[in-house]
Amino acid sequence: MADTVVKTADPKMAELRKFMAEQKKTQYNDEASLIAILHKAQELYGYLSVEAMDEVAVTMKIPTAHIWGVATFYHYFCLTPKGKYVISVCLGTACYVKGADEIMSKIKDELKIKVGETTPDKLFTLQEARCLGACGIAPVMMINDKIYGTLTPKKVTEILNNYRKQG
Repeated sequence: MADTVVKTADPKMAELRKFMAEQKKTQYNDEASLIAILHKAQELYGYLSVEAMDEVAVTMKIPTAHIWGVATFYHYFCLTPKGKYVISVCLGTACYVKGADEIMSKIKDELKIKVGETTPDKLFTLQEARCLGACGIAPVMMINDKIYGTLTPKKVTEILNNYRKQG
C-alpha cells in the first residue's frame, strides 16, 4: 500500500476523495464501500487507473493487493482506458447465424485492433457482447448507447467513417 496521499489539483481526484469521505461516514467499515468507491473512480476516469486505486488504498486504509483483487474479479471494472466510442458486436446465436463474424472481422480490419483493445487515437474500443436484445435486426452492434442493425461490412465502414468525422 502506498504510504501517502498525493496532493493534486485534479478535480476528478478531489471528487473521488469527497466521495470516499462520505462513504467513511455512512459505512460501518472501510471495506464495506469499496465497490461503490471503485464504481465512482471508474465513472470519473473511465477506467480504474493505478493512481486512483492507490488513492483508495491510502484513504480507505485497505491493502492495494485487496483493491486489485476486487477490481480484477468483477467483469464490470476496466483497468485500461476506453475509447470515446465503445463498439459492442453481438455474437449471440441470431447475430452469429446472420454474419456477426463477418461484421467483427470488418471492424477489426478497419480499426486495426483486436477485441478488448482501443485504437491508438483513443477513439474506438472494441468488445464482444453475448446478446444486445435486437435479434430481429441481426446482425447488430452497439456504439455507446446506439444500436445498429441489419449490418453488412459496407454499412460498418460507413458507420465507422461517420464516427471518425465526429472525432
